[in-house]
Amino acid sequence: MAISDVKEYTHLSEEEVEQIGRELDAIRAEIEESRCDADAAYINRLIRIQRGLAAAGRITLIAGTQSKRTRVPAAVAGAALLGVAKILENMEIGHNVMHGQWDWMNDPEIHSSNWEWDTAQPAEQWKHSHNYVHHQFTNVLGYDNDIGYGVLRMAREQRWHPANLGQPVYNALLAGLFQWGVALHDLDIEAIRKLEKDPKEMKRQLKQIARKGFNQAVKDYVVYPALAGPQWRTTLKANAAANVTRNLWAYMIIFCGHFPDGALHFTEEEIEDETRAEWYLRQILGAANFEGGELLHIMSGNLGYQIEHHLFPDLPSNRYGEIAVKVRALCDKYDIPYTTGPLHRQYGQTLRTIMKLSLPNSMTSPDQPEPPGPRVDNPAAPVGRRRKTDAERPGRRRELGAWSRSAS
Repeated sequence: MAISDVKEYTHLSEEEVEQIGRELDAIRAEIEESRCDADAAYINRLIRIQRGLAAAGRITLIAGTQSKRTRVPAAVAGAALLGVAKILENMEIGHNVMHGQWDWMNDPEIHSSNWEWDTAQPAEQWKHSHNYVHHQFTNVLGYDNDIGYGVLRMAREQRWHPANLGQPVYNALLAGLFQWGVALHDLDIEAIRKLEKDPKEMKRQLKQIARKGFNQAVKDYVVYPALAGPQWRTTLKANAAANVTRNLWAYMIIFCGHFPDGALHFTEEEIEDETRAEWYLRQILGAANFEGGELLHIMSGNLGYQIEHHLFPDLPSNRYGEIAVKVRALCDKYDIPYTTGPLHRQYGQTLRTIMKLSLPNSMTSPDQPEPPGPRVDNPAAPVGRRRKTDAERPGRRRELGAWSRSAS
């Protein structure tokens, strides 16, 4: 279901929407003013733990696999340690550092302009496709490339094609190879398919991706296996298992924040002359949380608080739990939907949507109620939506993090 007017959908007056914006601005200001040494200690401690886990995993795989008696348990333990380290680096550290959540510390090592994460996509391209495009135009059809990543049909308004029948297969491949799918994300596969991509920019990006991907592959599948000597095959397999584990986990967490029931899509009309308060409201309606304990939230990059992350992408992730209490109270106050639930339920709904949308709309029923008022889009006759170029997109908001199109 695509919404063309968030005020109408939530039955809020213009004055109420602007008051919500002021209250959310106040939450932001409160957190910004209270950032302190304890927050800095959190991210520094987590980086030390992550690097310790990675080192322990590498050492276990190199040394522990030399003996026939310890080979299998060492391979399992090493893969597990390395998998956890990769998850932590990608989710709670790399993703959040590149959002600028820790720039206030003025630490050049833990800064959005310098961090290069342990995955195949270059940081520069991630900060453009994710920080700018996705976070500014969250779930807006025709703007947000995260709606299906160019390979999945994730909204009934998107035109159905017989190729969508393969969605269950595409989804499984995307999950297992997620870091490589993300690596290609900023290329904009749909624009390439429609011959709308600037060839020079595509060539530059492909070179950058090839260089980063090559370095990742050499590190995981050549250098570290070579250090294991005769047991290089065991180490290579364990490294591959760690990467697949990270891929599956990152895929599930990200999909659970954007595609369960209750996470809405929006039409281009919604962002015409959109105020800051309306942008806030769209973030609440377009994201979904999941519930869990502290360890689950750390391992998921605190993206179990996806709503809070979309409202305040550059605030420290370790503060999202306390922010969530205030945001949920605000939603209750104004009767705004606040989508949350257990992780297994959120993914179950997401998987069901993927399967249903592999079929034409005439063969399935929507899982969301119809929005109030006249529809802009007719789900019985969906239309194709061309991805916008940067020149066609509106200006960016300051909290979305820095990005550059430099060739460096």
